[in-house]
Amino acid sequence: MNKPFIIGIAGGSGSGKTFFLKCFLKHFSDSEVSLVSQDDYYFPVPPDMTAEENKHFNFDLPDTIDHGHFEADIQSLLDGRSITKKEYTFNNPSAIPKILEIKSAPIIIVEGLFILHFKKISEQLDLKIFIDADDDVALQRRIKRDLIERGYSHDDVMYKWINHVVPAYKEFLLPYKDECDQVIVNNSHVAEDIICVTEDISKQLRAKVLGSK
Repeated sequence: MNKPFIIGIAGGSGSGKTFFLKCFLKHFSDSEVSLVSQDDYYFPVPPDMTAEENKHFNFDLPDTIDHGHFEADIQSLLDGRSITKKEYTFNNPSAIPKILEIKSAPIIIVEGLFILHFKKISEQLDLKIFIDADDDVALQRRIKRDLIERGYSHDDVMYKWINHVVPAYKEFLLPYKDECDQVIVNNSHVAEDIICVTEDISKQLRAKVLGSK
């Protein structure tokens, strides 16, 4: 078996990483590509953490991620072995996490905020993609997501944005932007723009990795 081709997709909060991935994965079958998300490797928060403590806890730091486990699972996929992981539920105590089975595939996608900062992971990436967006665009997306999908107040969202999100982006992601093979600016609210970009990349990968058009 040939070594899988490994793609790293990084981007700050609100950059549109999730939508990019959703569009990208539509170009491949489950047997052609597997996805590993950094979010599924957060260390569990203490069970006695109060709601107020949780609100101020900084999840936007590399040491909140079990990167040793993250690295080991990536290596297992590169070696052709499947992995199992508990789904991350964003610290929602009422959510029952699914057990995810991720099978190795010719193309492996690794995504997350710190994948370029974690050197062992970064050095294994065959293609590095950086999803970028202007600060005001990213903030509006973050506000919309956290208010509607996660039930945070506007004040909570802004506190985390100013004190956690932006400093982490500047320290642990932005310095690696220039070393990426492709930077995709995603300020548009037109889905077709990203769909076209993912289609172009997938065609190149099909020819290079899968030997098809």
